[in-house]
Amino acid sequence: MPRLALAQFLVALCAALTLCAPPAALAAQPVLAVAYAGSMGAVMDRALGPAIAREAQVQFQGRGAGAYALAHLLADRKLRADVFVSITPGPIEVLRQAGLVDVAVPVASTQMVIAYSPDGPHAAAFRAAAAGRLPWYEVLRRPGVRFGRTDPTTDPQGRNIVFTMLLAQDYYHQPGMAAALLGDFQHNAAQIFAEPSLLSRLQSGQIDASSGYLSAVLSHKLPYIKLPAQINLSDPAMQRDWYGKVHFSITGADGRAQQLSTQPLVFYAALLKNAADPHAGQAFIRLMLGAQGRKMFDAYGYGAPLGGDLR
Repeated sequence: MPRLALAQFLVALCAALTLCAPPAALAAQPVLAVAYAGSMGAVMDRALGPAIAREAQVQFQGRGAGAYALAHLLADRKLRADVFVSITPGPIEVLRQAGLVDVAVPVASTQMVIAYSPDGPHAAAFRAAAAGRLPWYEVLRRPGVRFGRTDPTTDPQGRNIVFTMLLAQDYYHQPGMAAALLGDFQHNAAQIFAEPSLLSRLQSGQIDASSGYLSAVLSHKLPYIKLPAQINLSDPAMQRDWYGKVHFSITGADGRAQQLSTQPLVFYAALLKNAADPHAGQAFIRLMLGAQGRKMFDAYGYGAPLGGDLR
């Protein structure tokens, strides 16, 4: 083989081996573990996670699921994370009682909407409801419409859609509407799915419509019906005199009845006291609070953080 050709071959071989073998620096990078509300999957996996990996030279390891379920796993030390990002204050309180959190800061906000399949058999009716030509709750009442939601035992969104329906039956003067549309609030196998899979089921046509946070629905590029502020849980100013009027009960894991109350749809981030890498965890929270993080949240349909810190 001519000397020039041999040299070119060796250069190409070295480049190929470099691509195939992970750099030692990457292998040595610490892991930043973040547990987050499952609806945040798109912004975490596609934007915030890659950004903190570059900025802090860490391997981002995210886990999304129902925020209450994650909070209890963390509290029971069955799951470890550096940062927890929850929607509503409730899951943060679980960690506070477990001695794992001192303060949580608001990083974003959202609102409840009704998402629907653009290609389903009832898509035309849902489009009419989105345009204000039909009451959305009447479309949900139609025979054969398959509605999806999440488990109120483990997921704040599962609770929030119940609150939305309870508020809606008062707002629209439709007594009994919540039970008619949702059946048993806590146990309805035909409607209740794991949060990370809910919008995927909608996209695949397994269901016709679902509850959703505006942020997650926009991230998945799904059509939706915007709901009035009086029922979408977006306005903290309505909490005391309006949102706070509705309640419902579930049976907890301990077999005891729990009465649930509304909470504002704000996302909170907290550094856990047992974080393996608190410096990277703090850097991640700073990223979410800074201008770069705000642009990422905006791009994925999230509203500005509302209210103050949880202490």
